[in-house]
Amino acid sequence: MGVGYAPQEFMVAQYPPLHSLGRKLDPGPEAFGFIRSSNDLLDQPELLRARLEEDGYLYIQQYFDPQLILAARRSIFSRLAAEGHLDTSHDLMEGVVHPEMLDAFKLDTAPTFKGTDGKKQNPDKAAAFRPELAASSPEIQRVVFGPEMHQFYETVFGEPVRHFDYIWCRLMGPGHGTPVHCDKVYMGRGSQDLLTCWIPYVEIPLEVGGLMILEQSHKQAERIANYLSKDVDAYCENDPAQVQAVAQDGKWSFPGWLSKNPETLPAKFGGRWLTAPEWKIGDFITFRIDLIHGSLDNQSNRVRFSTDTRFQPANQPADERWIGENPPGHSLAGKLGRIC
Repeated sequence: MGVGYAPQEFMVAQYPPLHSLGRKLDPGPEAFGFIRSSNDLLDQPELLRARLEEDGYLYIQQYFDPQLILAARRSIFSRLAAEGHLDTSHDLMEGVVHPEMLDAFKLDTAPTFKGTDGKKQNPDKAAAFRPELAASSPEIQRVVFGPEMHQFYETVFGEPVRHFDYIWCRLMGPGHGTPVHCDKVYMGRGSQDLLTCWIPYVEIPLEVGGLMILEQSHKQAERIANYLSKDVDAYCENDPAQVQAVAQDGKWSFPGWLSKNPETLPAKFGGRWLTAPEWKIGDFITFRIDLIHGSLDNQSNRVRFSTDTRFQPANQPADERWIGENPPGHSLAGKLGRIC
């Protein structure tokens, strides 16, 4: 569990122009920067919690045994290669996208929604969002649900923890990243102390994209209170149009995005976009469900492979959409009617 690079040693200027959702980001020091490591606080729980409260995130470098991460990568990339999604003229572990399969990895940012069949209206393309791969991979489950994660979150919370059973598995090829959002609108029915854990399984320099967070945005809750109060699977029972769209057709009540214009948010909220100069094998970042985040566009020919999982205190209620042997997720079983 050693510490790798020091982010302040890197200069954005040495990398190609940065984009998110096709929009060029300002690389200047007032609009863009790098996250700070909290490895030095791992054995100091009170300071670790204070850092989480201050920054809204904890970035831990080289926490996992690299062999665990590489085994998980191989388990998924072997499946992708067998499906014809990877270019087998390259080493499997490089995750180079097959030229004829580029569209399968692209995230559609049009306002479409997951339908009742989970496919036809799914905004994530065929190869981009593959939770079923993680659900059937013991190697992935060993990483995300293993003793290392439980030890870390029990240290952070200072009490026993539980995790969601659902694993978000993302395989993003060349193209746009994820629209800007907060996780609360997708999973906010249970504990409000829920923390997201984002783990990369490949090396992710800036040109490959990767997670980016808006600095200090967890302190903007009052400003975006209306957005944070929403639930993508909730609908107004007294609104026939919403009943039809959500309760019957299985769509979302709204896309869940906070913005599709990431380049405007630093000036709007007064914080910089932050990421790592390069996400490395063994790294992870955990953050609050009210922290604004998105991702950089992938400007390479490789797959950006990551998982999201969630941890919370064990004695608090959990969002029913993401727990159990077969979590309902955003299906019809996850919809919630309200009187508006």
